Amino acid sequence: MSEVIGYIKNGEIFDTQSADSGDKEVLFDNSKEALEIIRHSAAHLMAQAIKELYPNTQFFVGPVVDEGFYYDFRTDTKISEADLKKIEKKMKELAKKKFEIEKETLSKQEAKKKFKNDDLKQYLIEKIPGDEVSIYKQGDFEDLCRGPHVPNTGYLFNVKLTKLAGAYLGGDENAEMLTRIYGVAFADKESLKEHLKMLEEAKKRDHRKLGSELELFMFSEEGGAGLPFWLPKGARLRSKLEKILWKAHRVRGYEPVRGPEILKAQMWMRSGHYACYGDNMYLTQIDGQEYGLKPMNCIGHILIYKNSGKSYRDLPIKFFEYGVVHRHEKSGVLHGLLRVREFTQDDAHIICAPNQIKDVVLEVVEFVDSVMKKFNFDYSMEISTKPDKAIGDDEVWEIATQGLKEALESRGLEYGIDEGGGAFYGPKIDVKITDAIGRKWQCGTIQVDFNLPQRFEMEYTDENNEKKQPVMIHRAILGSFERFIGILTEHYAGEFPTFIAPTQVIFVPIAQTHAEFAKELAKKFAKEEIDCEVYDKNDSLNKRIRLAEKQKVPYVAIIGDQEVQNGTVAIRDRRKKEQYSLNAKDFMLQLLNEIKEGEI
Repeated sequence: MSEVIGYIKNGEIFDTQSADSGDKEVLFDNSKEALEIIRHSAAHLMAQAIKELYPNTQFFVGPVVDEGFYYDFRTDTKISEADLKKIEKKMKELAKKKFEIEKETLSKQEAKKKFKNDDLKQYLIEKIPGDEVSIYKQGDFEDLCRGPHVPNTGYLFNVKLTKLAGAYLGGDENAEMLTRIYGVAFADKESLKEHLKMLEEAKKRDHRKLGSELELFMFSEEGGAGLPFWLPKGARLRSKLEKILWKAHRVRGYEPVRGPEILKAQMWMRSGHYACYGDNMYLTQIDGQEYGLKPMNCIGHILIYKNSGKSYRDLPIKFFEYGVVHRHEKSGVLHGLLRVREFTQDDAHIICAPNQIKDVVLEVVEFVDSVMKKFNFDYSMEISTKPDKAIGDDEVWEIATQGLKEALESRGLEYGIDEGGGAFYGPKIDVKITDAIGRKWQCGTIQVDFNLPQRFEMEYTDENNEKKQPVMIHRAILGSFERFIGILTEHYAGEFPTFIAPTQVIFVPIAQTHAEFAKELAKKFAKEEIDCEVYDKNDSLNKRIRLAEKQKVPYVAIIGDQEVQNGTVAIRDRRKKEQYSLNAKDFMLQLLNEIKEGEI
């Protein structure tokens, strides 16, 4: 029986009978709900096309993801990026045939019998909860799927296949490697066109490409996957970001602390990390005892808190640390600086009394707001609730979740809900930023935790001289320096604002006779913590200027006879696309003012 969806408008699903003649023209919009159905259906259309082109193909899963959809499959034919156009062409042919999409429900036993010669289906059937499974059919193609789908393939013309990759079966690095094809789909041609335009722009902004061109960072197979090396320019950029955040923390009353990067495994067992996060930890043996490299900084901060007695007058206590953590991410998900195995969090833990939660959360939200505005990011917030794998009682989780909601609602702040998306020890507010080309990124987080204070018997003395348990707020603004710098690189397309630019000015002497003055200026600027370089190699002037501009620095300063004589510089301002002359001292003051603008 076909599961027919009439049309979707403003996120609401209507059947064809309830649609009036005007609404029938709007069959599907680009709401989240509509795109979920369109893209799920497009994945099946792609699989149908692949099956017709490569008959010996077996399919695994074809879900909708944030960037569109994909399908994992096994085939005896080697498929390359060049084959995507051929698959797209076949998809258009099948769409024109308007095959009805029909649903069939089977018991698991019936499904296993039906797909008895398909080991991928057998594996998948075992993973599906419940006693029944559903199958969707269109023409000669059918596959396991929970649905729903569009009524027929004629709805699926605005589809584009975007890339081909490898994917381990079930995400297991020790399992078979399948082929994966990604695609996108929209309700209308114009939206697809705009999205493809954005993807082209995203390619130009790819932080891995720019990171190499601008000599910011590198990865080494010899050093290990997912372990970034910071080159001098990247380290300068990172240092500026760290310095800005350091001052911002201190003026807000945070105290710097530092914990070891490795702790006894029994600490991670006590916290719940070992049970809930052990697969992502690096464990080792020292003197016959098991130790774990820290995947998070919270345990160290708890031990620092417990080092001395605390009174209610001391609360809230704010500890922050640029904490290096290690997480065993699967090799298939590693992606430049955006997903690595070693990274540094701008981490903080605020230990407070339960009646201080609201004020603490709002103060952190203000901090988030000031940082995101500084880097020209729009952002939204989402409250993530208790996941399946969690510690603590439901009642405690409900109190913590309600505390987050009340804090945001008290200021009229909008938020979404991510059911089951919380950390294993508490609910959280996730901060999702929107970059210059409209992409959303997960960055900061604010987590309310009653569980770890209980497990580690954290205490403070209240006004009645009684021992009470505090609440712990886990908080990161950037998330990690690695990920945030990757996002910033793409957001600014490598053209960083002056206050964090790795090189803020490049001096280009016209001839060797001008090089000495350029180096003198560079030395004076360096004393004021302005990063600059001198391009005085034995190349033509035009080549040196081109090389300087390729570095996307805010300013290139040309120095010739007139500049040496008058103590000036001929400036090329990249952002304003202007050229002008300025006294060298005034130029330095201008740069210092722009650097000061980076304060939060």
